[in-house]
Amino acid sequence: MRVNRILLTVPLIVVALVIQVSVLARLHLPGAVPDLLLLTVLGLAMIYGHVGGALIGFGAGLLADLAPPADHAAGRYALVLCVIGYLAGLVKPESGQIKSATGPMVVVVGAALGSTLLYAGVGALVGDTAARHVGLTGLLFTAALYDLLLAPFVVPAVMFLARRADNDPLAETNSAGKGTDISAGWLSSGTGLRIGGQRGGLKLKAAKSRATRAGRIKGVKRL
Repeated sequence: MRVNRILLTVPLIVVALVIQVSVLARLHLPGAVPDLLLLTVLGLAMIYGHVGGALIGFGAGLLADLAPPADHAAGRYALVLCVIGYLAGLVKPESGQIKSATGPMVVVVGAALGSTLLYAGVGALVGDTAARHVGLTGLLFTAALYDLLLAPFVVPAVMFLARRADNDPLAETNSAGKGTDISAGWLSSGTGLRIGGQRGGLKLKAAKSRATRAGRIKGVKRL
C-alpha cells in the first residue's frame, strides 16, 4: 500500500475502534452492536480494491481482537474482516467512481449479515457458543439494521477521504510501476501540455539557432 493510504487508514481505523468500544458498545442496544469498524473497512475497500480491502480488514480486525475488552480468541475478527474487506473490494468499479448509493448499501447489508454469520461460525469451531444463547436471528436482524442506519453517515465520508488521499499529487509511485507519473492527473487540465509545449518549442528554437550558426560558419569557410 502507498504511504498516503497508510497515513489515512491507520487514524480512521483507530478512531472507529475507539468510538465503537467507548461509545457504541455502551449504548446497550438490543441485539448486536453497531459496527463502525466494519463500515470503515467497507468504505476503504470499495476505493482501494480487494487486495487493499483484505489487508485493511485483517489489520483492523486484529486490532479489535487485541483491544480491551475483547473476550474472544485473537485472530477471530481479523479473519472475518479480512474476508469481508476482500469481498467488498471486488465491487470497486474500473473508474473508481461509485455513482449510485444502492450498491454500497447492498454491500453494507451483505457485510453485516456475512460478518455476523462468519463470526458465529468461527466461534462455533473454537467452542464459543455465545451466539446460540443470544439468538442468531436477532443478531442478524439488528446487525443489518444498525449498520444500515449508520452507513449513510460513515461510508460516504470514508470513501470521499480515501478517494482524495488516493489522488494526492504528492503520493509516491510504485517502484515496480509502469512508469506513469502520479502528478499526471493533477496537471492533466492543460498545465502539463503547456509546459511540454514550451519545452519542445525551446528545444526546436535552440536546434534551429545552432543549425543557422553552423551554416554561417560553413559559408565563411567556403568564402
